[in-house]
Amino acid sequence: MKKQAGFTLIELIMVIVILGVLSAFALPRFADFGTQARIASLEALVGALRSAANIAHAQLLANGDAVGDPQTLEGSVIAMVNGYPTANDDGIARAAQVENSADYTTSGGAATGGNVLTFTLQANCTVTYTAATASGADNDGTIALVPQVAIASQSGC
Repeated sequence: MKKQAGFTLIELIMVIVILGVLSAFALPRFADFGTQARIASLEALVGALRSAANIAHAQLLANGDAVGDPQTLEGSVIAMVNGYPTANDDGIARAAQVENSADYTTSGGAATGGNVLTFTLQANCTVTYTAATASGADNDGTIALVPQVAIASQSGC
């Protein structure tokens, strides 16, 4: 007489029920990571834009160039205004290497000071870069307000 080995139907049903209960508790914890990931992406973009603006500004100062002279970083020419990258694809987007990004779309912006370039990850997930504006002059006539970078919207990311 042969004895068969295997699981009974009751054992299989119990395993399926236990897995169902565990997934009901675990799934909501993992489902919310998308929002947190998008917000982290926006925060990373803010850091990249600030760093790129400061690196381009440092390059301009190291070269002793005028505040509007274009700067070359890693083989890319960066458009400058008031000592910092402009608020367009030729300026800050190129300096931060997000000009042709598959993740962010850009809107607005221009080559003059005070303009705002908006980076959009998805609806209600945006970062803005406001180009540096001239604020007056000291002895050498080169004071400019630094560019402003901020998360404009993260509700509903």
